[in-house]
This record gives sequence, structure tokens and C-alpha cells, in this order.
Amino acid sequence: MTQLSHSREMMLLTGNSHRDLAEKISLRLGVRLGDCSVIQGDDRETVVDITASVRGKDVFIIQTGSKDVNDAIMELLILTYACKTASAQSIVGVLPYLPYSKQCKMRKRGSIAAKLIAKMLHKAGMTHVITMDLHQKEIQGFFDFPVDNLRASPFLIQYIQDEIPDYRNSVIVARNPGQAKRATAFAYKVYVMATHGLLSSEEKTPESETLDGRNSPPPPGTEQPNTIFLNLDVLPPAPMQKEKPPISIVGDVGGKIAIMIEDMIDDVSGFVAAAHALKERGAYKVYVMATHGLLSSDAPRVLEDSPIDEVVVSNTVPHEVQKIHCSKIKTVDISAMLSEAIRRIYNQESMSYLFRNISTND
Repeated sequence: MTQLSHSREMMLLTGNSHRDLAEKISLRLGVRLGDCSVIQGDDRETVVDITASVRGKDVFIIQTGSKDVNDAIMELLILTYACKTASAQSIVGVLPYLPYSKQCKMRKRGSIAAKLIAKMLHKAGMTHVITMDLHQKEIQGFFDFPVDNLRASPFLIQYIQDEIPDYRNSVIVARNPGQAKRATAFAYKVYVMATHGLLSSEEKTPESETLDGRNSPPPPGTEQPNTIFLNLDVLPPAPMQKEKPPISIVGDVGGKIAIMIEDMIDDVSGFVAAAHALKERGAYKVYVMATHGLLSSDAPRVLEDSPIDEVVVSNTVPHEVQKIHCSKIKTVDISAMLSEAIRRIYNQESMSYLFRNISTND
């Protein structure tokens, strides 16, 4: 049990997104979860009732991005605001998987939803965030308060060394060029060859396809006088959409265990295609490892029927239902790191210990 020493009292609260993880953190810290009711009324509105006093306390709210992500966000915002109006000393969000973190870039006429989430949390009264393996590290810049972006790689490396008997005969695989540096850093820590299989089927989207729409033509009826119009009937047809090139592998995977590393697994079609290519090139086992196992839609069924031998994910998001439909999914518990992060923030200790042996490419 972790030892706590502080003049102010700690309170742990949780929503409905991942109560199992919250209970594990509570057990490790030796702090009982606070009495809190988070329900939905008949009109689907989220109703929060904190029955214990939070005045002057350091409140830690444990909530993650789950299947019902919008409900999870509203629970988090209302819980945070309830603590703020009840005069909590500090409000720390423990968000193992930050919702909407994939929407961190402008796409045509879309929006950067991750920044909106950060602004809403700050406005609700949150003072600090603990999260894990953000989709892009630059997301930390969206927040107006401290963010500790922890890493799950030590737990995944420990799993490789403990659960894969012949892990020395493995090769770390980057599924796209953007993951090459991370795969090399991971291979160095696992003490296997620093080379990696590179699956170059996924190309970056050209900038011309991600314009934000500011150069679009004006709507009908707003044209200025003396505007010259083109006869679109005589223009050449628009070019056909490019097809993705076939998967090619750079590096030797023959007779080896191939381990694909990602920050999250959601749509698994790309992983399955990569596994087929790796098996064709001689890999005798294929593992997929990721911090966040979202596994939406029919992903468990697709994985069960695929050549992937095992999928290893952490418990940053709940996936008990997915494990019922797919026996290949294995879970790594990261509650120990989250508990230690909470303890250090509560005791006002340095967080650098949790980032030891973490490189810039992790």
C-alpha cells in the first residue's frame, strides 16, 4: 500500500466510465472512493450528487474515454464543476485515455476537438491532468494547466519479457513511417535488434486534401461584379482517388516474432492486413501491442478470425465485453503507475521518477 503524508485530505471520485480501474487505484493508495452518485435521469441528463464534503480537499477524479464517450465527458465536466463550487482546494483529472485526443488536427472544415475538451475542463475548474500516451504529445499545449503524460511502455516491455518465451528472437514492427522512431526506441529497450519491419502501405494525407476551406468559392448570390466564370463542362474530369499502394516490408522478419507497436487500437483492418503480410514474409508469430484498446464495432470478431496471435492492451479503457468475443485480447494493469502519480502530486513530489528511461521517441 502506498504511503501518503499531507496536511490536506485526499478524496478520490469516479464516474461510470471505468469503475474497476478506480477501485484498483483506490486499493493501492489505501484511500476509499468518495461517496458520489452519477446517474442519468429519464431525460438523459447527467445528474451528479457528491454526498461527502470536498471543502479544502485535494480531489482526484478518475474518468476515461469509454464506449459512451460523450456521457463520460459530461460526467467529468459536471463532477469537476461540482467540486469547484463546493470549494475543493485542487481538482486533478486522472484521464488514462483522453477523449477526442484523435481529433487534434484541423481537417478541412472540421475542428480541433481535443483543444475544445481542454478548454472546457479548464473552464469547469480542473487544475491538473494525469493521462497516458496521448495520441500526439503536442496536445499538452492545448491545456492552460499542468499535464503529466505518463507512458505505458514499461508495462508492455515487462509483458514481452515475462510472457513471450522467445522474445529475444523478435522484431519490433512500425505499421507506418511515422512510428519508425518509436519502434526503434522500443526495440532498444527490449534488448532485441534495433532494426524493425516497416510496413509502408499507409501514406500521409497530402496537404491539399486537408485544407480548412478558407479558399472555397463564395456561396451562390454573393459573387462580386465583373467576376469571370469558367465553363465547367469543358474542364477535364477530376482525377480519380488514389488507391493505397500494396504493403511492403523493409527489414527481415523471416523466422521471427513480429511485434507491432501502436498507441491505440480501434479500427483493426490495417493491423490484420499487416499481419497477413508479415506471415507471408516468414514471421511465425504476430503480436499487436497498444496502450489504449478501444476496439470499436466488430473489431473483436475480426481479430479472432485474423492471423494475429495475441493483442496486448492496457486497462486505460474497459474492454471486458471485447474479451468475451475475442480470446486473443490480453490486459496489462497500469493502475500502479497511476496510483504513484496521484501520490506524488498529492505529496508535492517530483514526477521525474515516473519518466526515467523514457526517451523523446516514446
